[in-house]
Amino acid sequence: MNKTGTPEPNRGRALLGLLAIVALIVAVLFIMHRLNQAARIQDCVASGRTNCAPIEAPATRG
Repeated sequence: MNKTGTPEPNRGRALLGLLAIVALIVAVLFIMHRLNQAARIQDCVASGRTNCAPIEAPATRG
């Protein structure tokens, strides 16, 4: 506490809270992206196509 009796702001806690919020936002965006990919593949399969998940062939040396 300072001389006026009010508690001093704790910058460490504020920074930790901010980092936690940013981490949650990044996690939510990552999960949304993965769910969107899965939904696209499911829509492709439901439409009867067979080439929905492309398989990358290794590069040939020549």
